[in-house]
Amino acid sequence: MQANSNSKPSEAAAPSAGARRRSLGLLSAAVLLALAGYGGYQWFVGGHYEKTDNAYVQANVVQITPLVGGTVRAIRADDTDFVKAGQALVSLDPADARVALDQAEAQLAQTVREVRTLYANNATLQSQISGREAEVQRAQTELARLQADAQRRAPLLASGAVGKEEIEHISSQISSARSSLAAAQTAVLTAREQLNANQTLTDGGAVQQHPNVLRAAARVREAYLAFKRADISAPVDGWVARRTVQLGQRVAAGTPLMAVVGLQQAWVDANFKEGQLAKLRIGQPATLVADVYGDKVEFHGKVTGLGAGTGAAFALLPAQNATGNWIKVVQRVPVRIELDPKELAEHPLRVGLSMTVSVDVQQQDGPLLSAAARAGSGAETAVYDRVDAAADAEVARIIQTNLGAVRKAVAAVAPAALKKTQDKSTPRARL
Repeated sequence: MQANSNSKPSEAAAPSAGARRRSLGLLSAAVLLALAGYGGYQWFVGGHYEKTDNAYVQANVVQITPLVGGTVRAIRADDTDFVKAGQALVSLDPADARVALDQAEAQLAQTVREVRTLYANNATLQSQISGREAEVQRAQTELARLQADAQRRAPLLASGAVGKEEIEHISSQISSARSSLAAAQTAVLTAREQLNANQTLTDGGAVQQHPNVLRAAARVREAYLAFKRADISAPVDGWVARRTVQLGQRVAAGTPLMAVVGLQQAWVDANFKEGQLAKLRIGQPATLVADVYGDKVEFHGKVTGLGAGTGAAFALLPAQNATGNWIKVVQRVPVRIELDPKELAEHPLRVGLSMTVSVDVQQQDGPLLSAAARAGSGAETAVYDRVDAAADAEVARIIQTNLGAVRKAVAAVAPAALKKTQDKSTPRARL
């Protein structure tokens, strides 16, 4: 009975050790299989992607600042409003600018009329010269007649056929004719000098190209631009943000009033570690996930550029590592990723939102840095060109109005210049 009782624990321990060995074997096989799977994933999939969750949405944030100072009389857009390029945002009191514009326009009109007088004087002086030259011809003819008469009568004086008084009278007429001739010749010289002096002021083109007119026209442009700039317009399409301006506020030129954010052209700045840059190339495709939409919405884009330095290098206070105690910190370089405009329109993003970025680095034929200059401008607006064109049209309108009867003559002298001004002219808007 005792022997049987001792053999039972040993028989029970044998199956228990076998089960333990089988469990350890299965666990080891599972670990090895997991390691093999992970290694295979890294070899075939994971090694072909570089990922980071240190990425944020960026967009052009256009500061709205006045070009002239003034008092705010109207605010036509508020935060979160969508505005189109050229739409009025803020209106300043234009009273002072309007007075300056009226004065400049009156000065230009007066200058055009004064210059017209200079051009008209050329014809008047030329007519005076012609009249003076005719008087010289008449005086010369009269003097020659009197001299011939005196020579004809001189031989008759000795015979007594002609009296001495008659000869003296003819001599007196000759002296008077010589004086008249000298006066006429002096008048011709004076008129020619006046014509030369007047032509010096009018040579070089039509009335529109006269220096006095150009100077007055520049003052009108300056005053017109100042008047129009009292209405501050949006330079681009976008959404209003950071409005700080208030009604009745006195603002100076350059004071920030609000911002217009162009979310239609948003991009992502992904900050990759310096060890991840070796495989990154321009043109590589990227897949992005925004925290605001979650994993259900994926954005697609491509790498358009790698930063020229780390974020720490361009910080307001760059790190100073030349110290006794130094700890190496892994640096990050911003990588710009351009988003698909269609996906961006379907799922709008906001500036500063967090993104998770995965870049497919299998394509290695792209450059590390941009090697060519950008074709065209990165951002451009035509809003201010419209105001410049309107100022030129206003100047042309005033000049044409005050050219008067000499318009045809000016067109004959400088048809090309006049046509250019007429093409640019438009009806004046009510101020």
